[in-house]
Amino acid sequence: MGARYPHMFLILLLLHGANAALNAPVQKWPTLGGQPPAVIACGGFSGLFPDSSQYSYQFAMSSSLHDVVLYCDLQLSSDHLGFCKTGLTLENSTLIGEVFPKGAKTYKVNGEEIHGWFSLDFTSEELYQNVTLIQNIFSRPSTFDGVMGMFTLEDLVGLRPPHIWYPLFYQEHKLSPEDYILGLPKDFSLTYISSPEIGFLKSLGGKLKKSNTKLIFRFLGEDVTEPTTKKTYGEILKDLKSIKAFASGILVPKDYIWPLSKDQYLKLPTTLVKDAHALGLAVFASGFANDVSMSYNYSYDPSAEYLNFIDTDFSVDGLVTDFPPTASGAVACLAHTKGNPLPPPGNGGRPLIITHNGASGVFPGSTDLAYQQAVKDGADIIDCAVRMSKDGVAFCLASADLSTSTTASTSFMTKISTVSEIQNKSGIFSFDLTWSEIQTLKPDLLGPYTQAGLKRNPAAKNAGKFVTLPEFLDLAKATNVSGILIEMENAAYLAKRGLGLVEAVSGALANASYDKEGGHLPQVMVQSDDTSVLAAFKKFPAFRRVLIVDEAISDASAPSVEEIKEFATAVTVSRGSIAQVNGFFLTKFTGLAERLHHANLTVHVGVLRNEFMNLGFDFWADPTIEIATYTSSVVADGLITEYPATAAAYFRSPCSDLSLNLSYTILPADAGALVTLAAPGALPPALPPAPVLEPADVLDPPLPPVAVSSPPEASATTAKATDSSSSPASLIAGGSHVLAAAAAIAAMLLLLSHGFH
Repeated sequence: MGARYPHMFLILLLLHGANAALNAPVQKWPTLGGQPPAVIACGGFSGLFPDSSQYSYQFAMSSSLHDVVLYCDLQLSSDHLGFCKTGLTLENSTLIGEVFPKGAKTYKVNGEEIHGWFSLDFTSEELYQNVTLIQNIFSRPSTFDGVMGMFTLEDLVGLRPPHIWYPLFYQEHKLSPEDYILGLPKDFSLTYISSPEIGFLKSLGGKLKKSNTKLIFRFLGEDVTEPTTKKTYGEILKDLKSIKAFASGILVPKDYIWPLSKDQYLKLPTTLVKDAHALGLAVFASGFANDVSMSYNYSYDPSAEYLNFIDTDFSVDGLVTDFPPTASGAVACLAHTKGNPLPPPGNGGRPLIITHNGASGVFPGSTDLAYQQAVKDGADIIDCAVRMSKDGVAFCLASADLSTSTTASTSFMTKISTVSEIQNKSGIFSFDLTWSEIQTLKPDLLGPYTQAGLKRNPAAKNAGKFVTLPEFLDLAKATNVSGILIEMENAAYLAKRGLGLVEAVSGALANASYDKEGGHLPQVMVQSDDTSVLAAFKKFPAFRRVLIVDEAISDASAPSVEEIKEFATAVTVSRGSIAQVNGFFLTKFTGLAERLHHANLTVHVGVLRNEFMNLGFDFWADPTIEIATYTSSVVADGLITEYPATAAAYFRSPCSDLSLNLSYTILPADAGALVTLAAPGALPPALPPAPVLEPADVLDPPLPPVAVSSPPEASATTAKATDSSSSPASLIAGGSHVLAAAAAIAAMLLLLSHGFH
């Protein structure tokens, strides 16, 4: 529905004692009446199913707060029957063009000629019997297209009589909106009627004086002209007092409340909500959807956006959304929980929040800023994927290929090479550049969906500084994180290049006293896909060893599990090893996690990302649903995420504890439930299951000795050439830092190298 084409719609709400989600009373809301804001399902659950369809309304009711409001934008057929359908014309959301190819017409709407298929040109029989609905947003599933017919007013009432938004019909030629409303049966108790046309609301209000119906004035774009007054909606906004004369509330686009800058960052909020409440006007905000562009301030977490409208020093009175379960969770579960402490992980509680290159969804990964943000956001475990420079400096970075996460491509094109042992494409590798050369680069914040238009925090694109392994270890000491995870890969190849990865990590940990049992140092996890690397750390009984299985598997054989237990106490697996997917729909959960748990192995699952393109349709474009799923259905022991704040917000909520038996909670995805609704042939053929892990997939050959091509003192020389003023405090505060190591570390590394081979 384009904002340029104003039309009238009915908002009908039969509320009965709005029930808070929690069994215990919550604080009074800063809404007009002090009640929780209403969740208004725009066309039902239109983020998943075709707008205003049977499934859309049914799922909105079954997955949302019990008093969810079903929004119906009513259009009228030529014989005066009402249909629910959002939009001025029908061709983009139905298959009417295929059924009636010659049915398109052109009408002048507010002075502009609009061409398309209009409901008023067809009888109710033609629409009801012939026209089916489709999803009109390409990022949403088309699986249910052409399955369901148009929904009438009577259909909607039949679903849930006590709790319905009755439709306000569409104003068009010779079809009287007033006659339709006044002609409805008396038991159709209309609570709200909304329209963007002042004349219509004033006229109807005069005829509904004895009723309890409330009129809501809807604002369109600020530069759009209201047809009655010939003023723009922006001009009308400046005189809220005049609206009070004919309406009890307003419905506004969300940017009327939280405006955005041209680069998609939040500006300061307006005073609209407080001003309207001071006049006794309720405020409803529209335009919410999980799978559309939103401010970068929200880090692709739709719940964070809802909370900004309901959990600050003001709250709107209702949220009009395409994804009512997410709005319901924000209202019932996540609001008023910012100050809640994180419950402790493990021992039957929540899983660990483990970062993936720090809070790499907010700042360039593995930088000081990413780690600072991760600590601030509530991460339990911060991670460092250790890379080696040509001269033996160990530092944290997502990949050995610098071109994927730094500006190396602009400075060191001559260093491009292909290393088949690392990856099957060319790159610029850390072990081909000295630490001094690497320090001339800038981090680069490139999310996995940047090419699709989902950029991550562009204002911080090149922010932050690279962190050496000793700096990372000191940083962790200075924080309240419960542990660190050190990841090592390509150790065998690096050894051939004269770079001892295991030796560098072992020495750094020992030098920072992480090898000492007891005390208050963070727990150490060492992770690798190489069992020989993990075997080298058996000499450190305080360390937890984690085997990472990068490839998707459907299960692990009993012998392979026994082999894993020889080297590790935990396993990190991909999401594809936990859930089978067909056409972006979850079909079932594998038994892998249960099998590993049965062998007393802990299970980490990742990588979790907030971007909606990263989520299967069963997660409803809501990263919190995925977190709830891996927590409750899979019972993961650790969640590896690039957005730790989203996981922490969920675990601070009482809804993360399903044993509390709340009247509303955030439920995990039901794998296979949506697939059963798909028409035969709507989904692609199922792919064969992923392979089963076998012992040969677990065991790796012994690490080769470190070639003598880079003298050990190279590290010490580099360290001496840098500023030694770096401190944990400067890292946490965001101050400058450089490599601070002593020649003694290099000597210890040399001693340890003899002990591990």
